[in-house]
Amino acid sequence: MRYKFSQHVQQEIKRRGIPRSLLEAVLEKPGQIVPERGGVKAYQSKCEIGGKMFLLRVIVDDSADPAVVVTAYRTTKLEQYWGRS
Repeated sequence: MRYKFSQHVQQEIKRRGIPRSLLEAVLEKPGQIVPERGGVKAYQSKCEIGGKMFLLRVIVDDSADPAVVVTAYRTTKLEQYWGRS
């Protein structure tokens, strides 16, 4: 998938300590793609960061060409987001 990073996501991954390489890995091979409000999708995968299991959610507007990575965050609430459709 071709994509570009918004200014916002670049600031947020730096602030949240999310390695860009991990973000790119989720974009290339997500564990799930979940529709979200506003027509965007959450590309998400379970990841270990600092010895702890997280769900890394990358919010993407893939209606654009190239797709725009809007924001990204990690959460420990795997059961809340994983497997929902």
